[in-house]
Amino acid sequence: MKNKLFLEIDRMRPELIDMSDYIFDNPELAFKEIKAVKSLTQYLERNGFYVESGLGSLDTAFRAVYENGTGGPTIGLLCEYDALEGLGHGCAHHMQGPSILGAAVAIKECIKEKPFKLVVYGTPGEEGGGGKIIMLREGYLSDIDLALMMHGGPATQTDVKSLAASSINVTFHGKSAHAALKPELGRSALDALLLTFQGVEFLREHVLEDTRMHYTVSDAGGPCNVVPGKTVGSFMLRSYNSIYLKEVTRRFERIVEGAALMTDTTYEIETEKTLESKIPVYKLNELLMNNAELVDAPVRKPAREKTGSTDFGNVTYILPGACIRVAFVDENVSSHSYDFIHEGKTERAHKAVIIAAKILAGTAFDLVHSPNLVKEIQNEFSRTKEKMNIF
Repeated sequence: MKNKLFLEIDRMRPELIDMSDYIFDNPELAFKEIKAVKSLTQYLERNGFYVESGLGSLDTAFRAVYENGTGGPTIGLLCEYDALEGLGHGCAHHMQGPSILGAAVAIKECIKEKPFKLVVYGTPGEEGGGGKIIMLREGYLSDIDLALMMHGGPATQTDVKSLAASSINVTFHGKSAHAALKPELGRSALDALLLTFQGVEFLREHVLEDTRMHYTVSDAGGPCNVVPGKTVGSFMLRSYNSIYLKEVTRRFERIVEGAALMTDTTYEIETEKTLESKIPVYKLNELLMNNAELVDAPVRKPAREKTGSTDFGNVTYILPGACIRVAFVDENVSSHSYDFIHEGKTERAHKAVIIAAKILAGTAFDLVHSPNLVKEIQNEFSRTKEKMNIF
């Protein structure tokens, strides 16, 4: 049956590769992915999926459903398609939709004897927009038993963690004054921001090793001969543990408060978004890698230990999920780089689209034909959350 699935994906190869190249050649920024969504949803409709385009407040989110019988598992297949500003598809999001569609259509066409439901979610705005966070908040993505994704990369592997992250803007309000004639009347908002930066540096010594803290000046407040009356700083705090990140954030807020007290200024703290840390499901990772071995995926390696932040973490914080990364670039090539982009339409990239589709289809077959696997995965997920005191 898996060979049948794989042959079906091979049959679709020209269309899947054309879609991948089309999305690559037409990079669209977060929440503006009109061409990508049209290409993907039209293909799903032509192949018998019921498609809803535009979900909640997100015009470029979509949901496509196919159901075979009743009572089987509901498998979520998620894809991203937004590009990076000024760089294009430097994170290989152009490969995700075609891979997911290849897997979804193959499952629909080949698995008839067991009940299941497929839900393909198009999730816009991963690169800085947090589209999945918005979708979760608006009630989507909660109708699936588990979530699967793919990503291109330098190795074929899964993840066991991701960095939780809080993106925070801090605005200080002081009092402007002539820096030479009446400096005593001024209350420098820039001093407050600089003291916050310094406080963060002192905090670095007293946090867990996996903590990351970044900052920059968004608005310095004006020319050097005027005491700045208003400044804005942008901060990002990260940890592999969402619960610990809340403690780091609390301490950061005390630093901001202290900086305002020292400079006789006031402040506002605005959290733009919070990305949760991934809760790993080793059983699901194992299924993906078993199927990666079955199709002889290139450069197979153990799960990544060093990862970044993603809104997929918010999904895997509330339900079981896993992403298979498929090798298509050299091991020293980093995402979000021009070297990554230069590989986007190569034969290696095209092969990765097809290999990922086969891995996902094979994994879905395992889940559909062995319902106990889904229960085992859900039980493991619940046990891990309990150990982490996440409720």
